[in-house]
Amino acid sequence: MYIPSSITAEKRSRLESGECHRLTCAAVPLPSTGLVSMENKEPQAVAELMNMALGFIKPMSLKCALDLGIADQIYSHGRPMTLSQLQSALSLPQSKEPHLRHLMRILTHFGFIQMQIDANTSAEPIYDITPMSSLVTNKEGSLNLVSLVRFRLESIEENIKALLCMADWLKQGDNKQTPFEMAHGCSLWEMASENSRLNESFNSSMASTTSLFTNVIIKSGGDIFKGIESLVDVGGGIGKVAKSIVSNFPHVKCTVLDLPHVVRDLANDGVVKFVSGNMFDYIPPADAILLKFVLHNWGDDDCIKILKRCKEAISSTEAGGKVIIVDAVVGRPRAREYEETQLLLDMLMISVHAGAERDENEWESLFTKAGFSSYNIARTIGLLSVIEVYP
Repeated sequence: MYIPSSITAEKRSRLESGECHRLTCAAVPLPSTGLVSMENKEPQAVAELMNMALGFIKPMSLKCALDLGIADQIYSHGRPMTLSQLQSALSLPQSKEPHLRHLMRILTHFGFIQMQIDANTSAEPIYDITPMSSLVTNKEGSLNLVSLVRFRLESIEENIKALLCMADWLKQGDNKQTPFEMAHGCSLWEMASENSRLNESFNSSMASTTSLFTNVIIKSGGDIFKGIESLVDVGGGIGKVAKSIVSNFPHVKCTVLDLPHVVRDLANDGVVKFVSGNMFDYIPPADAILLKFVLHNWGDDDCIKILKRCKEAISSTEAGGKVIIVDAVVGRPRAREYEETQLLLDMLMISVHAGAERDENEWESLFTKAGFSSYNIARTIGLLSVIEVYP
């Protein structure tokens, strides 16, 4: 080891003994051409660019897994399965086993499936479900989002057509159409009102969020419903969430407000009252209004109109009046690891509805413009936050 003669005796001794093993040096600025840094980063940049361009493979791999029933098959088997066991159980031709292996490889990479290998034996790798894939199995008593995920996957063609119109939509000034409307000539709601399959799929997907809602709002603390005797679930679909609220808080009388084609075949069963109507025109009076996954479907001007209708419908703050919003708050410190999903949803909301996933400043601006006095982000769990807004 070369030690400069100019170094102090103390440092020389520490270097020779090996005690000192960190070198510091003054940075000497060099002329920057950008070529060296670009050359070093280029392979990674190419990979990242291709990853973006091939991003559609990810949901299609998931759809293939759901269509084949891979997660359900492993779950019903009761223990991890080898590839050959899985191929046989799924009734796939023997010739497709190598291709199934590649599908399982990418599903493992995405965290949908986990693969276990015993390095001490030559036994086949075995595959098991993960917390992610358990959300789409028929496992009783657990959170099940299969209807929600299937709706997203089955409507992907309509959504991609909308996204393909994004650039043209952005170039146009005061275009009242959404990218979805540019692509299809109608809104998603209009399409659903004419397409029974889409309408049923959408309503089922919203109903499947009941368990998600229960985890976020009810199990994490029922104090949100303290002092509330009546509640209107705006856009509450077929009433699964409202019935969940009544089941957990019998003192709360719940009403569901939704469009005619959603509630026309639903009977008032004494548990929940269904009202047909448009939230832009009228919201039934109540102590509290619930807006669950509603406002992200709308642009700012429409959100302000909806919030003003809510303000007209609720009691005073002193009487417990408030609007309860369940939606994403982008950029919340506790939700940083979920931000990419929130941003993907943001682009979906823009393309389909000209809506948005909003950060806290954007939410605050809406509340102020709608005439509310204060708000509180009561809790954040995963992708979602619960916001209480007071008149």
